[in-house]
Parts: sequence; structure tokens; C-alpha cells
Amino acid sequence: MTKLIYDADIDASALDGQTVAVIGYGSQGEAHARNLAESGVDVVVGLRPDSTSAERAREAGLEVTDAASATKRANVVMVLVPDTAAPGVYHGEIEPNLQDGALLMFAHGFNIHFGEVDPPGGIDVGMVAPKGPGHLVRRLYEGGGGVPALFAVHREATGSARTRTLAYARGIGAGRAGILETTFAEETETDLFGEQAVLCGGVTSLVQAGFETLVDAGYQPELAYFETMHELKLIVDLMYQGGMQYMRYSISDTAEYGDYVSGPRIVNAETRAEMKRILTEIQDGTFAKRWIEEGRRGAPEFKRMRAENAGSRLEEVGAELRSHMAFIGPKQAPDGWADGNRRTADAPSGEVRS
Repeated sequence: MTKLIYDADIDASALDGQTVAVIGYGSQGEAHARNLAESGVDVVVGLRPDSTSAERAREAGLEVTDAASATKRANVVMVLVPDTAAPGVYHGEIEPNLQDGALLMFAHGFNIHFGEVDPPGGIDVGMVAPKGPGHLVRRLYEGGGGVPALFAVHREATGSARTRTLAYARGIGAGRAGILETTFAEETETDLFGEQAVLCGGVTSLVQAGFETLVDAGYQPELAYFETMHELKLIVDLMYQGGMQYMRYSISDTAEYGDYVSGPRIVNAETRAEMKRILTEIQDGTFAKRWIEEGRRGAPEFKRMRAENAGSRLEEVGAELRSHMAFIGPKQAPDGWADGNRRTADAPSGEVRS
């Protein structure tokens, strides 16, 4: 098996005397900046002058300035703005102000891999991609733990890119859980595939289809919600703790038998063929081109689909049921979210990490 890297394997002194600029202060940005600062790293946060996140960062004891000024001062620059916003921020504010020998970092390989960002020679390029959302990166760090992360070096210009990238990963707590070496291409393609085919696209479509199948057959919507959405967390938690076999050990024999005989009818040869087509479209850049063009057009298709899905019967029923479950800490998207663009330059980058 591939060897994971832990704190004891990492030279934390690689960032001694260096300033790290964290560009963006969304979910990931806040977690990275605060964890690094508490690990003894000199951190400056780069935000737009009108950023609503600036005061929150200052309240956390962090220095805040604009992205250009932060980059000019930094030896390490971590770009934590959305994939669609990153090229504009990079070309307008970061690239003209990069120090020679600086380490430019990302939490997702999208823009480097698909050529939207191409740093000049003499600049190290690395990546640290936590495998979890920013609030978890922060919460586990505070509790003495960490979220596993991927790391990669795209360009080793100074001879210190690898050691500094790993020191950064250690600083946010990833070395406590394990760090896996990868490449920008592998991280980007597997991350997009996981989001689309399983974690987001696959799961939400499966839940929605299951809910609609039961409701269309005349069953109560509330019951359908419990069966297809509410219980999903219980099953995922079991798999998270002990894998599929522990989950199957924990459920009834009837449920386990149904798993074996019916699961392959849902994820069948046709489903697997479509998964392969999705992966091919990711690998050959078809999806990236579509998403980049969508962003340049103001994301009309994206906003339409968001609004349509936000108004589904499943969402209406779920919101009502969760409102009576204070013990789960129910949450909802901000008012107007489905009508606008959630992601700003202060928001986290990447998928499952936002």
C-alpha cells in the first residue's frame, strides 16, 4: 500500500521565517489561515477591499490586506477562491506581485491542470487538498486531530517546494491524520469524478429518484423522506467508521440481503458505462471547458438548475421535518441563495471542501 506521511515525517521548520498569504477567507480559507497561525506560521489574509469576511478574520487575530499586497509580502501564496474566480484573481492580483522563488499553492488542481493558470518560471507550484470541508479542517484541528489531505508538487523551481508544501500541510493539521502524495492531474480528475458520479451528483440523484418513486406510488412524502434521505446519514456513518462490511454487520439480515440482490440492479452495466463516459469527459477536458464557459457567460444554466432543485418537493418536506429536530442542528441555505451566486471570492474552492 502507498505510504502516508505523518507529522513525524515532516520538517515543520521549512516555513520558518516565511510569510504565508491565504487568498480568500471562506470555509477553507478561514480554516487554513487560523490553523497555520496557531501552528506558529506568519499568516496574512488577502481579501477584496469590500469583503464581508475581513472583520471576521481580524477578530480571529489575523492581519488582513488586499490580495496584491498580501502576495507581494509572501513567500508562500495559497489560492483559496472558487475555481471560476481563481484565474481572474491570479492574473490581476497575484501574478504581478509574486516574489521570485515563491511557492504558489492551490487546494484543487483544476486551474493548473486545465491550463487556466500557468505560473512563470522560478515559481514553485504545490497543492494541499484536505479531504473534507473547511469547518471540519478547523474543528478537528482545534480538538487535536486533523483531516487527511492530498499533496502534490507541480513545479520544483527552488529545491524547497516539496518541503514547504508538506510543512504547510502539517500546519493545517493534515499530518495528524495522514497525507497522501499525488499529482495535479490525478487529484483533479478523481476529485471531479467523485463529486459528479458518487458524492454529490450520484447521491443526490439517487435520493431524489428514490423519494419520487415512493411518492408517485402513493406513499406519504414524510415517510419517503425518512427512508431515502434521513436514514442515509446513519448508513454513511457506519461505512465511515468501519467500511461496507461493518455497515452490513450493523444492519438487519433482510437489509443486507436486499443490498446484495438489488444494489447491482440500480448500479448496473448501463450505470457503469455512464460513469466511464463521465470520467472520459473529465479527463479530456470536456467538462472543464463546459464549466469555464458557463462561468464566463454568467452561469445561467448553473443558476437555473440550482433554483429548480432548491424548489423540489423533497427539499420542502425535508425542511419542515428538520425544523422539528433541534437536536440535529438543522441548517438551511441563506435566503435568496438559490436566486444568486453563492460563491464569492471569499468562498472556499473545490467541491466537497466548500
